[in-house]
Amino acid sequence: DLAYLKDKIDAGAEYIVTQMFFDNKKFFNFVKDCHNAGIHVPIVPGIKPVSILSHINVLPKTFYIEIPEVLEQEAKKCKTNDEIRQVGIEWAIMQSKELIAAGVPVIHYYTMGKSDNIRKIADAVF
Repeated sequence: DLAYLKDKIDAGAEYIVTQMFFDNKKFFNFVKDCHNAGIHVPIVPGIKPVSILSHINVLPKTFYIEIPEVLEQEAKKCKTNDEIRQVGIEWAIMQSKELIAAGVPVIHYYTMGKSDNIRKIADAVF
């Protein structure tokens, strides 16, 4: 709720980190909505690379997020966690490059205890 978020900013929060998302359009719309609500602090996008087959089903149910159809279709082609992990790395690289091109101040990567895929993403993006 943006009113609650605005209250946090008014109370002294200096930046926002979003929950994970897989569709940059949702992030850009969120930033626009925040600005329209009078929220003018840096908004850091949170990216979670898909790394195991179950993420495609578990993440949306757990975090109330949507997986884009294109990503879901690519994930369904995968037979192993290594295959889905590569799809997740490629998707996160694409997301990251688009976000950087749009001028985001920094990107937060949700590792969930597994950082080797983040290294590959960072090497490709930065």
